[in-house]
Amino acid sequence: MRHIERHKMHRIGWLRASVLGANDGIVSTASLVLGVAAAGATSSAVLVAGVAGLVAGAMSMASGEYVSVSSQRDAEQADLERERRELETDPIHEHAEMAAIYRGRGLDPDLAKEVATQLMAHDALGAHARDELGMVGELAANPVQAALASAASFAVGAALSLLAAWLSPDATRLWIVSLASLACLAVLGVVSARTGGSSAWTGMWRVLFWGAGAMAITTGVGALFGVAA
Repeated sequence: MRHIERHKMHRIGWLRASVLGANDGIVSTASLVLGVAAAGATSSAVLVAGVAGLVAGAMSMASGEYVSVSSQRDAEQADLERERRELETDPIHEHAEMAAIYRGRGLDPDLAKEVATQLMAHDALGAHARDELGMVGELAANPVQAALASAASFAVGAALSLLAAWLSPDATRLWIVSLASLACLAVLGVVSARTGGSSAWTGMWRVLFWGAGAMAITTGVGALFGVAA
């Protein structure tokens, strides 16, 4: 009987960037809109602020993800190059190092040596990358993928909050934007949790907690400045 296991780890690269981008897009844009609206700004000023926040945020997320993930990839490549040099200059020590890793995982000394020998004969650098450095090919850093996923998801999340602000009348804009943004956050939390294989309730409540807090604080700040003005 054939059994195929479907794991979630291969999704980490784009899922983390997408969830972060969408969450930031919804929370930051909704908070910006609520803060400006609470300060008594006109509808056009609220929308201009929202659009500016969408564009600036998407570009910031893209550049931030690209720089941070590129730094991670550089560190990975540096470690791989170091292992490559050590394999060329001191293969005996590297073999002993691998055997020690397998002994630490529960293999007896002779079997650990044999496993290290066979794995290194097949792909020495790959074995060290995986078992010594903890690097797996499908989880390797991809700066372009992370940047695009983060920017696109931020723009989508921000657009949802901005659409709610555009469609709502002045008198109820604060409530409509708040409720619509919280609903989007709840959906995002459930979808991201299910995609990652975790509890939908946990995923929903953790994004709602931080999102609601951010929107409440910025609305209060906007109202305070509006009264002061």
